Amino acid sequence: MSAANGDPSGARDPARRVAFVTGAAGGLGRATVALLRSRGLAVFATDLALAAIPCTEPGFAAESLDVTDEAAVGARMAQALGEFGRIDHVVHFAGRAGHGPLDAVSRADWQAVLDVNLTSAFLLAKAAHAALARTRGTLTLVSSTNGLNGGSSLSGPAYAVAKAGLINLTRYLAKEWAGEGIRVNCLAPGPIDTPMVSDRFSPEVIAQLRSSVPLGLIGEPRHVAHAVGYLVSPDAAFVTGTVMNLSGGLVLD
Repeated sequence: MSAANGDPSGARDPARRVAFVTGAAGGLGRATVALLRSRGLAVFATDLALAAIPCTEPGFAAESLDVTDEAAVGARMAQALGEFGRIDHVVHFAGRAGHGPLDAVSRADWQAVLDVNLTSAFLLAKAAHAALARTRGTLTLVSSTNGLNGGSSLSGPAYAVAKAGLINLTRYLAKEWAGEGIRVNCLAPGPIDTPMVSDRFSPEVIAQLRSSVPLGLIGEPRHVAHAVGYLVSPDAAFVTGTVMNLSGGLVLD
């Protein structure tokens, strides 16, 4: 399904900033897409599951995407450039949790979690690099407190390792791309009220998660969306290579 819908001139406004968002049908992705659109950005939204994404207005396109498929990632990036003429910001939410403990994780499970969470970011960065260099744009990756504190069996060892890898990929790319004016940053959310939490965990586990957060609450998708909104804004022009801790004090770095 493609929808650079409505007035084509709205889709190809050369002055309008464009964001390419993966995982756009998830809780964090949906909130971020809504915020970016409310601020006047055009959005090319991608996800394996698109049924929940509205796509009836100009300046918005939606397509399915398997972020572990290198050819598909390149094709969607080219499509976004074709529909909107530019890409200013790439925001990478697509991911999946694993499970633990270590002895319960097969090699196939390990590889699948690494592919979706970490290798996908490598593929996306390669595909987006030239476009972001042209606009002096931004890449925002999404790690987790699991990448800062070693994680737990709730999401498993592969998830913790992948999320830690995203942090150092952020730092690496921030240095490599700084000369081209591309800013690369990373979010590290704690527990957020999305299906990844509410659909996987029992009320008892969620209560334990809430009590583990010093602020005594589970985060909301809007908290993450507004962090993205800041990082892609001109107000963050001097911010690159950072890991933004959004955990309510669960991790103190």
